[in-house]
Amino acid sequence: MDIDNIKIGTEGSFIGPFEKGIDSIKKIEANGYDSIWFADHIMGWTPESIWTPEIISAANFQKSPHLFYEVYSEMAVAAWNTSRIKLGTSVTETFRRHPAVLAQTLLTQDHISKGRVILGIGAGEGENVIPYGIKWESPARRLEEALKIIKLLWKSDKKVNFEGEFWKLKDAVLSLKPYEENKYPPIWVAAHGPQMLEITGKLADGWLPAYSDPPSYRERLNKIRSSAKKAGRNPDDITPALYCYLIIDEDHNVCDDILESPVSKNQMLTMPPSVYKEYGTTHPFGDKFYGLLEYIPTKYDKKTMLAAIDKVPTKLCDDNFLHGTPDEVISRIEEYAKVGLKHIVLYNATYLADITKIKSSFSLMKKVLDYFKTK
Repeated sequence: MDIDNIKIGTEGSFIGPFEKGIDSIKKIEANGYDSIWFADHIMGWTPESIWTPEIISAANFQKSPHLFYEVYSEMAVAAWNTSRIKLGTSVTETFRRHPAVLAQTLLTQDHISKGRVILGIGAGEGENVIPYGIKWESPARRLEEALKIIKLLWKSDKKVNFEGEFWKLKDAVLSLKPYEENKYPPIWVAAHGPQMLEITGKLADGWLPAYSDPPSYRERLNKIRSSAKKAGRNPDDITPALYCYLIIDEDHNVCDDILESPVSKNQMLTMPPSVYKEYGTTHPFGDKFYGLLEYIPTKYDKKTMLAAIDKVPTKLCDDNFLHGTPDEVISRIEEYAKVGLKHIVLYNATYLADITKIKSSFSLMKKVLDYFKTK
């Protein structure tokens, strides 16, 4: 186990005025975090039908669960106001942005940040695509093709032609080069299933799943490394990371109570039916309901949502949220380190369920950060 080089990142999406967001990312950098990540959402995962103070504590200070700035504008401002910390998307996709536009955007961000950006990218989520009239089609194959185009445009000094399933390029150019010669922004893929793991091994510089216990993490990482070897790549060139929803308190029982809350259980509705079967039940919206694609939060009224949330097994939350006291969280991160983790991103979900925990939870996160910084 190598915990001396574990990197710690955190969520940094701006909430409220830009000035407040700037102050927040400056503080995150000053505290010593290695990376800061920004959501690329139009819609959030929590339905507005249950976004009320009596159900979700965070509704006391934010009017809507769907308040998101455009991610690359936000990152540019964050980059301009920091000097050291890495900045990444968590995560973007290729339905709303042409791969040539993504290629240009990331190089622009690379210059603004002086070489500190990471392209976090995945197959996509239905909530940010389907309600906006964009056709959902073959997400994994689409992502693979997009990554090939991005890399082709980045590394070619000549006109580019590409005949793909989803995009066709003819005499295309991208003359913009990275901030540092031949050092392009790393691409980290949010992969969970077999096809996405294969793509990660073939084309990515990092792996950023959102959910995984340590045994599953090791198994999936082995698949990525095997894919990399088949592609003639060095598996060690791929950074194993993890995006974690964190619930933290000095009292473990408080964390257990928060796991029972609607805001925690709602997040589990994005899970596929196969996961629910492992817990001896079916997905609250049906045994064929594919969460990441079909869960469109704006579709559901309060009664429907509360009934669905009531069916989510608490054990599912227990297994998929990183939670506990600082020492317990540290121990859990070390378990991931034993199976290959190098970079963990902590999203503080504690205060969403209990607004009184906002100050204490961030303070306890700092304890976790400091532990790994002193190793």
